[in-house]
Amino acid sequence: FIGEESVADGAKCELTVSPTWIIDPVDGTMNFVHGYPNVCVSVALWVDKESQLAIVYNPVLEQLFTARRGKGAFLNGSRIHASKETELPKCLLGVEFGTSRDPEKMAVVMHNINTLVPLVHGLRSSGSAALNMALTALGGTDANFEFGIHAWDVAAGALLVEEAGGVILDTTGGKFDVLSRRYLCAGTQTVADQIVKIMKQFSPDRD
Repeated sequence: FIGEESVADGAKCELTVSPTWIIDPVDGTMNFVHGYPNVCVSVALWVDKESQLAIVYNPVLEQLFTARRGKGAFLNGSRIHASKETELPKCLLGVEFGTSRDPEKMAVVMHNINTLVPLVHGLRSSGSAALNMALTALGGTDANFEFGIHAWDVAAGALLVEEAGGVILDTTGGKFDVLSRRYLCAGTQTVADQIVKIMKQFSPDRD
């Protein structure tokens, strides 16, 4: 089991080949505190260090996102598909500041936002990594990325994106690592590649 509560004493996360539940009971905690409706429960099952099952549920908006490896991604039982957009100027991107106010990280976040604003159709911030990924799986956004999140924030959303036909990567364009505390997901590899070329990198401490 991996969750925010399980590492509250400072222990590092350990993901083994054994079946592992990765759970965030409230993703979007700040939203919840303020009564902002973008909050969710995120549940993922990983086996052999690979996601197999994902559930992201927003009880406020009654949105239930689900996925099983090889079986597709769904919203309230209906199949969903990621965007097929390949032109960055036509893309709506999800971005986040995150809860950490580390000066180095914030400088990178602001640099990336300022760089991307004139190059894309628009930017959006929902305040929940799991819902950001679900929105990319749904095709509501064409891509999104974040630095400083945790495994329990993204373990379910990553499979949603994959099963909806999108791509989930490290922000450098390499293989996604659920413990790296950073990710980039997109509807198409073409859009992901364009963002990687533009984006300044930040390397948080690993989970």
